[in-house]
Amino acid sequence: MVYCPECETDLDIDEEEVDEGAVVSCPECGTDFEVVTVNPVELKIVGEDEVEDDDDDEPTAAAEASEDED
Repeated sequence: MVYCPECETDLDIDEEEVDEGAVVSCPECGTDFEVVTVNPVELKIVGEDEVEDDDDDEPTAAAEASEDED
């Protein structure tokens, strides 16, 4: 059984019927999840890693402005 990481509702996902990278939605809370692995099924919130990557990889506009002043 796979449970929603947000509200713990049973998502009724069959490992044999879902592929890695597929997006599934919780019928109870409406949160979208990407299937990370299928055996066992592991989910992550869609877009969760994009926010973290943006903060780590790209300098902020303020940081770029201070570099230009030097």
